[in-house]
Amino acid sequence: MVKKANKAKAVKTLRAAMPSAPAPLSPDALYRRCDPASLSFSTTAELGDTELAVGQDRLLDALDFGVHVGHDGFNIFVLGPSGSLKHAMVEEFLRKRAPARAGSLDWCYVNNFDEERKPRVLALPAGRGTVLRRDMARLIDELREAIPAAFESEHYRNSVAEIHQEYEDRYRAAMETLQQEARSSSVSVVRTPHGFAIAPVRDGELLDDEKFEKLPEEEREQTRKAVAAMSDKLRQHLETLPRWNKERRERIKDLNRRVTELAAAPPIEQLKEAYRELPDVAGYLDRVREDVIENIQFFFPAERPAAAGPAGLPPEPGGPRLDGTEPASPAHPALGRYTVNVVVDHSGDGGVRIVYEQHPTLGNLVGRVEHAAHFGALVTNFTMIRPGALHRANGGYLILDAERVLAEPLAWPALKRALFGREIRIESPGQSLSLVSTVSLEPQPIPLDAKVILIGERLIYYLLCELDPDFADLFKVAADLENRIDRDPSSTDRYGRLIGALAKREGLLPFKADAVARVIEHGARMIGDAEKLTTQLRDVADLLCEASFRAERESAETVERRHVQQAIEAQIRRVDRLREEFQEEIERNDLLIDTDGAKIGQINGLSVFGLGSFHFGQPTRITANVRIGDGQVVDIEREIELGGAIHSKGVLILSAYLGSRYAAETPLSVHASLVFEQSYGGVEGDSASVAETCALLSSLADLPIKQSLAVTGSVNQHGQVQVIGGVNEKIEGFFDTCARRGLTGEQGVLIPKDNVKHLMLREDIVQAARDGLFHIYPIATIDDAITLLTGVPAGQRNARGKFPVGTVNYRVEHRLQELAAKREQMSQEILRKARRTKAKSKSKTEEE
Repeated sequence: MVKKANKAKAVKTLRAAMPSAPAPLSPDALYRRCDPASLSFSTTAELGDTELAVGQDRLLDALDFGVHVGHDGFNIFVLGPSGSLKHAMVEEFLRKRAPARAGSLDWCYVNNFDEERKPRVLALPAGRGTVLRRDMARLIDELREAIPAAFESEHYRNSVAEIHQEYEDRYRAAMETLQQEARSSSVSVVRTPHGFAIAPVRDGELLDDEKFEKLPEEEREQTRKAVAAMSDKLRQHLETLPRWNKERRERIKDLNRRVTELAAAPPIEQLKEAYRELPDVAGYLDRVREDVIENIQFFFPAERPAAAGPAGLPPEPGGPRLDGTEPASPAHPALGRYTVNVVVDHSGDGGVRIVYEQHPTLGNLVGRVEHAAHFGALVTNFTMIRPGALHRANGGYLILDAERVLAEPLAWPALKRALFGREIRIESPGQSLSLVSTVSLEPQPIPLDAKVILIGERLIYYLLCELDPDFADLFKVAADLENRIDRDPSSTDRYGRLIGALAKREGLLPFKADAVARVIEHGARMIGDAEKLTTQLRDVADLLCEASFRAERESAETVERRHVQQAIEAQIRRVDRLREEFQEEIERNDLLIDTDGAKIGQINGLSVFGLGSFHFGQPTRITANVRIGDGQVVDIEREIELGGAIHSKGVLILSAYLGSRYAAETPLSVHASLVFEQSYGGVEGDSASVAETCALLSSLADLPIKQSLAVTGSVNQHGQVQVIGGVNEKIEGFFDTCARRGLTGEQGVLIPKDNVKHLMLREDIVQAARDGLFHIYPIATIDDAITLLTGVPAGQRNARGKFPVGTVNYRVEHRLQELAAKREQMSQEILRKARRTKAKSKSKTEEE
């Protein structure tokens, strides 16, 4: 009777020491539903425009500041994860809220008549660039008619004839004077096939050599002297002829200039009057007039009668008309020198100017000068200057992908130079790298007034801040996107409207409220938090497209909840092959996982695998062995270099917890080993540290662990269980294993208590919990976990600092004390043996 009373008393004491074990969560805690009635619409067809940046107040405030501040360097970097529709949000904000930047100008390149390698730039009010181009084309066409007509006039012909006649008269008078002098000396000036010659004359008859030799010697000598004297005078006269011809040509050229100016001045002055408020354009037109006067030949057709053009000008080849129409007669190709190359045209702009450059190469960013092959050589001119994204965005906003800019050679330095210098300077990559020797142009830079918005991942932003000292001076505004937004009644309704906006943006069928509610629930599941919603809008939009597709295949007019569910299941089905293979290997016992019974030092841990955007959970067997040792906990994964740094940290933490909890005043005399069984890849993360701790405690306490339960959670040095990631996938992985073998009602998963708010489990798991076939237990400490796993209370220290007899903690502490005592005993025995050996050695030495 005494023994029974003592046993009953011990059991009562044990129960008193055992706090109530955590109860399983109710089914309602496993999934937070969205009530369609809480939405302010019945279908998305009722909704108007909704901004994409729902819940992105941080982003919107940064963008609003960035586009309104006017100081240098306040360009914007939008940082956030891919798939959040950053581009769409930024463009939407700019269209609706950004101010139109003052002074949008058209920019044109024109010929620099003084140095053609350096084309000049003209700035005109928006829309006037194309007008100037048309006006110049009309002016040149008009000059091509007016200038030839002026040279066909009777007045011009008479003036040319007078000049010619004047010099002809001067020439004849000089020749007559020379002839008279020659006659007085009995010689004559004779025209020969080779020019002029002086010959003797007698009685009006030229003497040949035979007759000349018959003359008396004295007369012959006098005649020779007369011929020589007249030859000198003839030579002097002939030497004056080139000077007279040059004078005649200069007078004709001067006449041509005056005629050309009379023909060209009125239309050019008329055009200048139209641009009198633009001094640069007026100055350019003055240079055009000077160049036209200097290059009259460009304005005459290729084939013209001699009298149809200016005297002394050779025929010139023809070409097309500047405005692209067929001229009445071919035009000179050099007339292209008067073309206006409009590189930036704002004539069609309405509202804010927004440019997005998808391929930001150096040429696409700052412009380029093209070349054309001509007789085996590359030639170019100012009409072949092409604008870049900075030109098109000048006076507005330029959106660029940071990663693409950085990936393009020379693009990032060129962008920085443009922003620092506030000018767009066209650069040739070949010449910058000294790869080509082709002569190119040096266009005049264009002043830059644009906001540049870079969009990229957070890592790129932080790397640029760290590695590029110029970055902080140029992009002073960081606009950071939220990864998730709160899930409350107000934000839920706005999120539902956002779903409607995405559906409208993609041209999809209207979504009913219950379908939107299912998408909202899935948005919480995607972020792994029942109290948050995802901002990965690209994935949400993809889900909407597939749901709409499935509704269209059924000829439905609206998308319902079942269509969304079908789309979700189909998305998973397309990528879950590996998960199915893992589950099949477990079912066939290729991977050893127990889901019933109990074993010492063996526990079901939970892992998450990621394949692209798909993540799934899988149970993993974790085992622990202990023996007497020096307090070392061996992580086999770390020893073979399969364990990551975070996993190794978790093992060291549980080792510290073990020593501080159970061997604070005695040596920790245990050698423990932990391993993930049948794990042939890397192990990372600390979410298995609770399971590893429980397996170690089971081995020390010699208590079996229920194999119907799996555990996930991270432990700290005080034995508190901390939150982990992927809780939904981990639970589902173990549930699938149990479901394939048959649910018994004993199976379940232990999760950190603070992970309860993250639960968004599948409907089949919620139903199994509702039917009492599967359980989710929230745990806050290692004691909670070991109590549930072993069915034995963990035990708390009493006022004397002792654990109740029979509790898990008592058994662990007692085992460690036993190991410490054995180690001490072994140490004493080794010491005694050493002393005896030393004494024998000394005695033997003395005897010798």
